[in-house]
Amino acid sequence: MLTGKHLIAGDWTPNDQTFASSPAHGLSHDFSVGTPAHVAAACEAAEAAFPIYAAKTRAERATFLNRIADEIEARGAEITEIGTQETGLPAARLEGERGRTTMQLRLFASHILQDDWLDRRHDAALPDRQPAPRPDLKLIQRPIGPVAVFGASNFPLAFSTAGGDTASALAAGCPVVVKGHSAHPGTGEIVAQAIDAAIKATGMPAGTFSLIQGGKRDVGEALVQHPLIKAVGFTGSLAGGRALFNLCAARPEPIPFFGELGSVNPMFLLPAALANRGEAIAKGWAGSLTLGAGQFCTNPGIAVVIDGSEADTFVTAAKAAVGAVGPQTMLTDGIAEAYRHGRDRVAAGNGVRPVLSTTSDRRNATPYLFEVSGSDWLNDHALAEEVFGPLGLIVRVRHAAEMQDIARSLQGQLTCTLHLDDADLDLAKALMPILERKAGRVLANGFPTGVEVVDAQVHGGPYPASTNFGATSVGTMSIRRWLRPVAYQNMPDALLPQDWA
Repeated sequence: MLTGKHLIAGDWTPNDQTFASSPAHGLSHDFSVGTPAHVAAACEAAEAAFPIYAAKTRAERATFLNRIADEIEARGAEITEIGTQETGLPAARLEGERGRTTMQLRLFASHILQDDWLDRRHDAALPDRQPAPRPDLKLIQRPIGPVAVFGASNFPLAFSTAGGDTASALAAGCPVVVKGHSAHPGTGEIVAQAIDAAIKATGMPAGTFSLIQGGKRDVGEALVQHPLIKAVGFTGSLAGGRALFNLCAARPEPIPFFGELGSVNPMFLLPAALANRGEAIAKGWAGSLTLGAGQFCTNPGIAVVIDGSEADTFVTAAKAAVGAVGPQTMLTDGIAEAYRHGRDRVAAGNGVRPVLSTTSDRRNATPYLFEVSGSDWLNDHALAEEVFGPLGLIVRVRHAAEMQDIARSLQGQLTCTLHLDDADLDLAKALMPILERKAGRVLANGFPTGVEVVDAQVHGGPYPASTNFGATSVGTMSIRRWLRPVAYQNMPDALLPQDWA
């Protein structure tokens, strides 16, 4: 049952002012509006919980994470029901995302029972060293303190209340304050109920987790500027993320802002692959481009091809495959409106020609395809900006050298993809040093939608794909965002952290 309240340190806290959810279908519900006062209470509770929670053994934190997963699974039907209503996503997508969410929690529970993430290092004392003795030095990673997490609009489970940011921060030993996304407040509350139940069942301090719903811009600003918050995890728009990043940097004590802000995820179709498999690649691209109404940060929005008859075949096949996709419900009215603005911006670009035109209205999205020459694309930087939805732009270049120019001109990306056959290896070798500087993940002969949650994953990239190119928001390495190295010099064993043993 929904309460419509905030969860602050174990208490379901109301507010006289409420907002109504805007579901794609089904009933609307009222939720309390968050305020800076709610933020302050949650942050103070998180700070009070930090020394207690951080001192819990890794086994105790692992038990807690697994219990959260159990509690989410016990509420699976309820989550799917309200999640489909709020977002318009199909039940199968929500169920799959719920499985990914619980898998992430269990993955981190397993990960912290290992030792490598602690990065323990020891330089033993050399008392007889000349001209001066060397002290004993031990290094280990320690949790940084309370973490703020912003829920994402496009992943109501895997990147929201108990998503990857929350799971990795809790695994590291950091309490979490979540700013829930107003697109799916009911889904967020039910997941928060699961976390609250896990806190009570495992004896964790109440301030280990809080959820604040709704609120205007001042709530998000108050959260990132609160002096007790030591780092921020964010998945969302470039404009919103950059504004919060600037606030974090302007604090009297600047803190890291780990923002994942999206990208256009270009694909480069090399000549032999285009000639041999152009139609198959076009069909695969259509499936990836329109998956989930294109509402993925790894949506491959740009395909770069060398102009010619093979490019014509690719465009024709892509038009047929994309054109077979019907209207899909977008996550919010605002996202649908932004998609139409993005479509109009691309359509108005210099030299842009329509390949497939449809009609999108209200909260529905239909796919679009456009094409443009490489030279016109290079001269219009707006064409390299993300359109959040099922819109593809085919860039026709004159030759391999211009394809490399396209690659060099790119801003930071989450992904870049090469479609290549054996005969394309020389060109691929020329592109690789460029692309690996542009993206956190470089693919061969695949499509970037679908991000494996594993040890070797990188979901991040140079700005503006993310605000910290050395981090990832997916995979076990994401725990590093919430840790800092501490060296202990000549420290008695009794005073070392228990994880040193």
